[in-house]
Amino acid sequence: MKRGFYTIMSAQFFSSLADNAIFVVAVELMRSSGAAEWQRAALVPIFAVFYVVLAPLVGAFADALPKGRVMFISNAIKVIGCLMMLFGSHPLLSYSIVGLGAAAYSPAKYGILTELLPASQLVKANGWIEGLTIASILLGIVLGGSLVGHAVSTQLLSFDIPLIDTGIDSPAEAAIAVLIFVYALAAWFNTRIPHTGVEMRPLRANPEHGLVRNMFSLLPDFWHCNARLWRDKLGQISLATTTLFWGAGANLKYIVLAWASLALNYNTTQATALTGVVTIGMAVGAIVASMRMRLDMATRVIPMGIAMGLLVISMNLIGNVWIAVPFLILLGGLGGFLVVPMNALLQHRGHNLMGAGRSIAVQNFNEQACILLLGGFYSACTGLGLSAYAAIGAFGGVVAGCMWIIQRWHHHNLRKYPEEVEHLLAIARSDKHH
Repeated sequence: MKRGFYTIMSAQFFSSLADNAIFVVAVELMRSSGAAEWQRAALVPIFAVFYVVLAPLVGAFADALPKGRVMFISNAIKVIGCLMMLFGSHPLLSYSIVGLGAAAYSPAKYGILTELLPASQLVKANGWIEGLTIASILLGIVLGGSLVGHAVSTQLLSFDIPLIDTGIDSPAEAAIAVLIFVYALAAWFNTRIPHTGVEMRPLRANPEHGLVRNMFSLLPDFWHCNARLWRDKLGQISLATTTLFWGAGANLKYIVLAWASLALNYNTTQATALTGVVTIGMAVGAIVASMRMRLDMATRVIPMGIAMGLLVISMNLIGNVWIAVPFLILLGGLGGFLVVPMNALLQHRGHNLMGAGRSIAVQNFNEQACILLLGGFYSACTGLGLSAYAAIGAFGGVVAGCMWIIQRWHHHNLRKYPEEVEHLLAIARSDKHH
């Protein structure tokens, strides 16, 4: 790998570490303030709002500037969201601002891979990026749980700055203050990311028009890119699969917390350890996939998505932690093995069809829209009075059913367009066509 790849990995690790820790801190902040269950569940979809709303803008923005600079600006926005949460804004509002920074960050984070590396290294690079991201999810969740736990929070709250009243009086507030420094470290790594030499694609914006009008002027281009990727025979399958995977995976982050509280009577700090167990499995699955899978084999992993949905339903039958741990590792492992080749295939098709930043923005739009819909579905289930067990069962059923539809869709394409699909897979095998 080129040297710049390791700087990108470092920046991604610390930014993702803080993203996942701040989620746990926000859950604890709302729990300690007596917020309703549906509001805590709403943290997952609220994070996705700006991914959906600003999708037409962030992809073009990522292609218009050096991607290291875009990542730096995005981390600064995340810091603003943390400061809002620290100084009394509603956690849902503050966390949505962190989501705004993440929405701007993602197209640059993934798009720079296709600018820096040849196609032959994309699966391997995605394996390492996803493996490292999953490791940061694991450590971030554990970090967030530890920061709001009694032992660490007591030490943090014992610090005092002479002559200054910081207003930090609770474990959650102390945790937020620590995470601001983690985001700052990620921003420093962003400044060290090298220029790739790829020509920038300037935003087609009129300086005489306002921001909103310029954003609407980007809509036709964005919807054209979205439609083009959905019409592509491999693009539509990989986009549908990754969309549903991330929609389910993001909401599992909260569902496991809720399930552990109900089935095992765990508090937030204890439950985060089980959420971390899922990410261990995902990391293993991602790394195995990066070593064993190729782009032309990517579509073979779709049945694993069906198995994931069925395993989510099976969570309701588990009431023992010794059974839960290997079960959750298996659940995460299937997900990690599924997403790496599908992500690589989607990036490859998107880069060739419309450019890295725009294709990742289209991917983010669809994935975050799915997170929003599935998160809204789960929140609505709990808000309407369903038990957590019933809501989890309904959630898993939806995921398994949708994955089965995607598999049937792919088989239909193989029967109807066999030569076209084989031609696209052949292109994916060869560097010279990249």
